[in-house]
Amino acid sequence: MKYTFDIVGVSPVLQFFNHQQQSLQTPQPPAIEYLGTHKCTLDALLESVEPVPVKWGWNTEQVIDTVVQFWINNSETINYWKARLTDAGNDNILVARLADIKALQVEFESLLGKNW
Repeated sequence: MKYTFDIVGVSPVLQFFNHQQQSLQTPQPPAIEYLGTHKCTLDALLESVEPVPVKWGWNTEQVIDTVVQFWINNSETINYWKARLTDAGNDNILVARLADIKALQVEFESLLGKNW
């Protein structure tokens, strides 16, 4: 199984919490997780990812490697989001997405109205 990790934005904590609560109550695509952290550091992102492999039965080493590879290969993106998080202030968090690539593809195709 292959995984994908990306930083998708900065959000007010309360808004992110409400989104997470709503996603528990509505059907959600399997194997896509949105994670939040107050710091834009590799350690903070790895900590937020920690419970996800257990939830979905994913390979923990591959998930961690996916996050580390993102961190190594995307320094400009990381610096951008680190600055946006700092600009946003203490009541905001960095939001990242971790997903099984196939599940994310299904999600994107459903948004585009395609049934492959």
